[in-house]
Amino acid sequence: MNKNLLLAAILGGLLSLASGSALAKLDTAEVARLGQDLTPTGAQKAANADGSIPAWTGGITQPPTGYSAEKGYVDPFASEQPLYTITAANMAQYADRLTAGHKAMLQKYPDYKLQVYPSHRTAALPQGEYDLIRQEAGTVELAGGGNGLLNYQKTSVPFPIPKSGLEAMWNHLVRYRTGGFTDYPAEMVVQSNGSFTPVRRIRTLAMASAMGNPEPNRLYYFLQNITSPESVAGGQTLIHEPLDQTREQRLAWLYNPGQRRVLRAPEVAYDSPAVTSDGLRTNDSVDMYNGAPDRYDWKLVGKKEMLVPYNTYKLADRSLKYKQILQANHLNQDLVRYEPHRVWVVEATLKPGQRHIYAKRVFYIDEDSWGIVSSDIYDGRGELWRLQEAHGLQRYDILSAMQLSEVSYDLQARRYVAYGLSNEEKPGQFGVAFKLSDFSPASLRRSGH
Repeated sequence: MNKNLLLAAILGGLLSLASGSALAKLDTAEVARLGQDLTPTGAQKAANADGSIPAWTGGITQPPTGYSAEKGYVDPFASEQPLYTITAANMAQYADRLTAGHKAMLQKYPDYKLQVYPSHRTAALPQGEYDLIRQEAGTVELAGGGNGLLNYQKTSVPFPIPKSGLEAMWNHLVRYRTGGFTDYPAEMVVQSNGSFTPVRRIRTLAMASAMGNPEPNRLYYFLQNITSPESVAGGQTLIHEPLDQTREQRLAWLYNPGQRRVLRAPEVAYDSPAVTSDGLRTNDSVDMYNGAPDRYDWKLVGKKEMLVPYNTYKLADRSLKYKQILQANHLNQDLVRYEPHRVWVVEATLKPGQRHIYAKRVFYIDEDSWGIVSSDIYDGRGELWRLQEAHGLQRYDILSAMQLSEVSYDLQARRYVAYGLSNEEKPGQFGVAFKLSDFSPASLRRSGH
């Protein structure tokens, strides 16, 4: 009996370790590296060996001359020219720095290209965020097999030195987004002939840690209201996202303008299709990844130098019209900037017995901002299905590197969906303080009438 108990304890410990929940917290020496050989967010401060990725020297913390919220972001690198352009003809030369999805796009579409520019490590946060990261770095732990956080308060990087795939993913999930914002993203499903209809909405997000009276076990509150076209206008989605998803599942509600009813919507999660995406993206691929991680096994592959979308100020130009950005098969690649950067590579493999239309996902997470910049998505047959990429930039007016927009290419259907573009929309408001009552189901009902 004693031998059996010992064996069970050992196996239980190994399973716990594999899930990521038994990893030790950072010790004093590890925390001390923040701001020394590591940046305050945990990235490697030094340049890479050949200098193609520079040292981090603080990022961009002031808007360039000429910036205004109404006119939009001024490109601090507007005078730069591409160092080189990658096409199907020369992609083999850069294969070790390309994602599987980008290789597939180069092979599939003769006019697809990646224009590679000098690398600039622009990411920067407010000093208060750096202080919080250091304060909580030695106390936050994964909870419940990695499906939540313990001892979490307000930090935007709970695991600056990640030791598991789930720790790296949680850094993405809680990264700094100014506490709360309202913006006006458009979504376009682009057909194989290049046609599209913009779906406009009002999006509001508030991190629970930035609110004065959040409910227990809350990570954030989310509300979106579709404003056009008329066929879908008035539809609303409300989400209360748990911090520990083993204690409580996501709470979601939908407002149906035709019925004038608010309904609980537990299906707004995992692989159910995102509203208005025409099936081209799942609910858990919004923001590149969101929600409970419990259906996958997560592996931290390590850090790698890759060519990824970065500093995409050209794509943010408010003088651009959507018809200049969106083309048949892919975005106008003259507007997308790629740079060499170090990224954390995390593999998510569907657990035995679990269901999801994506059997495997490979995420590439920027070491400086902790935002996912790209992901390769595989179907149940093990074939590459979709490529997702995020178009990030340093929002120097609010000191956040939250991405500008996202695109999901369906390599099998030859269609894609772009989400988050706001070139033709009014500017968003960031650093907004919200009340708990702003995100109640009752307020959802009132706003629909």
